[in-house]
Amino acid sequence: MYIWQGERVRLRAVEPEDWTIYAAWGEDSQSDRETDMLYFPRSTETKRDHVAKLSQTMPEQDVFRFQIERLDGQLVGTLNTHSCDPRVGAFSYGLGIAKDHRRQGYASEAIRLVLRYFFNELRYQKVTVHVYDFNEGSIRLHERLGFQREGCLRRLGFTDGKYFDVLVYGLLVEEFRHQP
Repeated sequence: MYIWQGERVRLRAVEPEDWTIYAAWGEDSQSDRETDMLYFPRSTETKRDHVAKLSQTMPEQDVFRFQIERLDGQLVGTLNTHSCDPRVGAFSYGLGIAKDHRRQGYASEAIRLVLRYFFNELRYQKVTVHVYDFNEGSIRLHERLGFQREGCLRRLGFTDGKYFDVLVYGLLVEEFRHQP
């Protein structure tokens, strides 16, 4: 068994040729709003350079960008760990799944693969994720995975002319291990 592969997806590093998929994803403004923010348009060369640099990035302090691909090799999303604090044993992640690939189990399987590694191999004991209050799909996903809502950061975000709240969800290693 390969630790980075599940029944539907495998996790891998960024490859330089992924730039075309990133470019296509960058043309979906609603998805950008749900996962981060809207950016100014970027040239093709800038997009290529950005992804080429990502492909050369080594994990540093447990921060890494995983590509989520189906077992047939089609890239469906990305998951990046951040805010890793090994002393406390806590980390966070951000997740993005392309619109055409949502609600097919790819996100939940990718999250479980990363959690299994961080909890069982790196000795982390807690994961925290921030979810925008208008992103109903991400809220349902994390609640199904057993995450507990721990707080609300009021009016911490702004997009499409409106302020929104950021919901904080957390999961402890014991809660993860007691899931079916």
